[in-house]
Amino acid sequence: MVGSGGSSASEAAQLNRLEEQATHGGGGAWEYLCLVRRLKVRRPEPVLRLGLSLLNDPKARSKLGSEEWTLYEQVAVAAMDCQAIDVAKDCIGILKKKFPDSLRVARLQGMLLEAKGAWAEAERAYAVLLETNPNDQLIHKRKIAMAKAQGNTTLVVEYLNKYLEIFMADHDAWRELAEIYVSLQMYKQAAFCYEELILAQPMVSLYQISYADVLFTMGGLENFQTAKKYYAAAIQLTGGKNIRALYGVCMCGGAINLLPRGRNRDEESSELPALAAEVLTKEYQKRAPEKLPLLAEMLKSLNLY
Repeated sequence: MVGSGGSSASEAAQLNRLEEQATHGGGGAWEYLCLVRRLKVRRPEPVLRLGLSLLNDPKARSKLGSEEWTLYEQVAVAAMDCQAIDVAKDCIGILKKKFPDSLRVARLQGMLLEAKGAWAEAERAYAVLLETNPNDQLIHKRKIAMAKAQGNTTLVVEYLNKYLEIFMADHDAWRELAEIYVSLQMYKQAAFCYEELILAQPMVSLYQISYADVLFTMGGLENFQTAKKYYAAAIQLTGGKNIRALYGVCMCGGAINLLPRGRNRDEESSELPALAAEVLTKEYQKRAPEKLPLLAEMLKSLNLY
């Protein structure tokens, strides 16, 4: 419902100003609550406090019109974040009475069960909702969040895979799954996730580097060679100055040289690590000259020249 999101510096400053103003009785509570929703930021304590001040004032509440129900939902979510379970229960009860067949309210009821720690009941509630709405993205996300809250990594992986079968264009989900696979040392599965991300967003250098990192970790001549190509692609995408990618090319070159006949089988791009080493040296000369001896020692150990 209310999630985390990005906002400009001016909007963030406006949000802080409105919060300060409303907290000290200067008005602007509704404007603040609207801005919180628009920016998709989580500020549960002030939202709960200011939202209740409006809902408990009949005159102020009557001015909201249909937005009154939006405010009940916003306050319910903030109350669950603050573990004010009774407040959340009251808000959801009012919404349920107004909208008895609403899927949105049904999701809130599932979230209330989560907030209570009634995981099995919440799981059953979401399962019922998915029977009639199998493509409900928010419910699938709630199931993933619930598995994470319980620390059940196996279930998180299962739910993320099911989610991505339906919502294949969700790049954040692919990245999260990839990072989990890396943490579990399931590198082939992680590589597949990064391949999907690169296909969808080939200009994002972070995905190129992350994929190369996984391939390098897996090891072997073919993986080292492929990793080097993706590090090189990241260098090109970032104007030749991505330090992590430059290091990656050097490390791949060193790893290939250590393999039997590795250098001979990598002649087509054998100059690339040496070029990356030169760029790294120039960057260190400009940014951290005191660390040049450490860099030189590391590069010498890779036998790139």
